[in-house]
Amino acid sequence: MRVGILTGGGDCPGLNGVIRAVVRRAHGYGDGVVGFRDGWRGPLEGDVMPLPLDAVRGILPRGGTILGSSRTNPLKREDGIERVRRSLADHSLDGLIAIGGEDTLGAAAKLHEAGVNVIGVPKTIDNDLGGTDRTFGFDTAVQVATEAIDRLHTTAESHKRILILEVMGRHAGWIALHAGMAGGADVILVPEKPFDLDEVCERLERRFSRGSHFAIVVVSEGALPAGGDLETFGAKTDEFGHVRLGGIGQRLEREIEERTGYETRTTVLGHIQRGGTPTAYDRVLATRFGVHAMEAAHEGKWGMMTALRGNAIELVPLSEAVASLRTLGEDDLREAEWLLG
Repeated sequence: MRVGILTGGGDCPGLNGVIRAVVRRAHGYGDGVVGFRDGWRGPLEGDVMPLPLDAVRGILPRGGTILGSSRTNPLKREDGIERVRRSLADHSLDGLIAIGGEDTLGAAAKLHEAGVNVIGVPKTIDNDLGGTDRTFGFDTAVQVATEAIDRLHTTAESHKRILILEVMGRHAGWIALHAGMAGGADVILVPEKPFDLDEVCERLERRFSRGSHFAIVVVSEGALPAGGDLETFGAKTDEFGHVRLGGIGQRLEREIEERTGYETRTTVLGHIQRGGTPTAYDRVLATRFGVHAMEAAHEGKWGMMTALRGNAIELVPLSEAVASLRTLGEDDLREAEWLLG
């Protein structure tokens, strides 16, 4: 058989590991794989590249994706579903493996409902996809953010400042929570718990009153003040209707400095979290996802997504995986309530 593969949405450490595993497992079956370039744009326009075994040698430790990516939404294109279906037929493909987050896999679920053979692989550094306990890329992002906090500590202490680190996390605060706990942050602000700025400043002032002269605040890009909304800090929207976030750190910087009198500065980690070499954990998880995705495709188990449940890789329906986001729960928040603003 022959399958196509694409990587959609934001890039993520571990994408190349999935591609490599799919190709190598297909080779074991005697199956063929072609890659679609730049996410859903590839099948919409029939833009493919061959993926022989030689094409995936040496890519496991590389960040990004050799296929390229985009935030193209096939459901927003005229006859988008038919164009994808026709592209698969034109290249003699039995089905498609789509690697992505809520948007990429949401489109994949709709395509499957329309009769297109699709297998999903969960990818997002935000770790917020339903149906799976963990997504690859998250571990790398947390490691990068934790290292940033470690470095900020020394500067904050040297200059007696409050330093704010803004990390990714539109709907879920997994990166902020895990990196903040690992890095010893004093305040962590996440989307799941709207914050009261007065309470944040009071917490910081109590720290100063105990003799400390610096503090670290970690904030998710999607965190909001009580009563706030996305438009307060957002700008343009993408093809999936998401507001482009960024700027909550700078706003907090101004407000906290004005209210506490302590010099406050912001670092926006941004796309640094997405790039570079994936951790060993993410390489292994990405490889396992890729192997199981190709096995599912070979067995004709379309409409499913690979998922980590405990330590086992299982298949869950795409419709279930994209039905709701996986956000921080009450137990997660309770464990770190003494840090949350």
